[in-house]
Amino acid sequence: MPTDIQTTLLQIIKERIVGSDTIGNVLADVLHISSDAAYRRNRNETPFTIHEVQKLCKHFNISFDALTDVRENQVLFEYSPLYNYDFSLENYLEGMLNALRNLGKCTNPKITLTTNNIAILQLLNFPHLTRFRLYFWAKTHLQIEEYKNALFEEQKLTDNAYSMGYEILQRYVKIPSVECYDPEFLRGLIRQIQYYSNAHLFKDPAYPLQLLDEMKLLGGHIKEQATLGKKFIYRQQPPAGGNEYELYINSTINADNTFYYSSKEQDGLYLAHNHLNYLHTTNPTYISESKSILDKQLANSSIISKVNESQRNAFFHQLEKHIDQARMRIQLELEA
Repeated sequence: MPTDIQTTLLQIIKERIVGSDTIGNVLADVLHISSDAAYRRNRNETPFTIHEVQKLCKHFNISFDALTDVRENQVLFEYSPLYNYDFSLENYLEGMLNALRNLGKCTNPKITLTTNNIAILQLLNFPHLTRFRLYFWAKTHLQIEEYKNALFEEQKLTDNAYSMGYEILQRYVKIPSVECYDPEFLRGLIRQIQYYSNAHLFKDPAYPLQLLDEMKLLGGHIKEQATLGKKFIYRQQPPAGGNEYELYINSTINADNTFYYSSKEQDGLYLAHNHLNYLHTTNPTYISESKSILDKQLANSSIISKVNESQRNAFFHQLEKHIDQARMRIQLELEA
């Protein structure tokens, strides 16, 4: 491996070492090599193998394009290929949890995100809604064979899925975030519930009413957080300090779901694609341009957290009205 690439990789790792640990101990632990072999690599006396570079990049969440001379118009992304994706709620949550764990290790982390339908992190406050959304993705969008003839039914989450979802929420609410919604917020999820109801894809025809009731609770919970300017888990008390939450409304439309994170050690970007899958990059040029667009988008939006009570109430009133109308249509169909 070229010395300059190895030096760059070692420098990035040193910046991410937490506490009193040393570069030698870290390399020995991650690569399963002796301390002497680790320090030879640290002194550039022994080059890393390609497999060692892969292990280090994965362990420290380092994009390989941060080490190489990638052209200005090229960006490397990480993603989960669908062909080897073992779909389950637990696997989906595991990816989110690992990302937030890594971000939580950084100094002064912050999140800026745009949402054009579902705020997936807020959705985790209501596990049954989360499970339905992922089921819809698996059955209708991905057309996974095992879901082909299945009907959606209420099921208790596994202890592991519930535990992971709760830890994601705990970590998410502690990181200050700036979030931007648009008039389509949650409308897509409402349409998906209506679609399954009309197509008789619920085992219990009345279950969509329960999901819509939970959506009203979700909207009310987000409204309460916006009013206080603090994030907190549903049915828990808001914190006295920290957990900052800035909520903006873009009165036109958000083009995509973008999740930008920043910290002293690293900036990065997640982009939603293929409905609920995501791409991840730490390419500094791409991130800088994306952050510039996000800043302009926020400048053209209206903040409704802590201020602009009238606009905040109007936004969530329209959402509640939309949910009520969908619920009424399904109720009439059940009574017909």
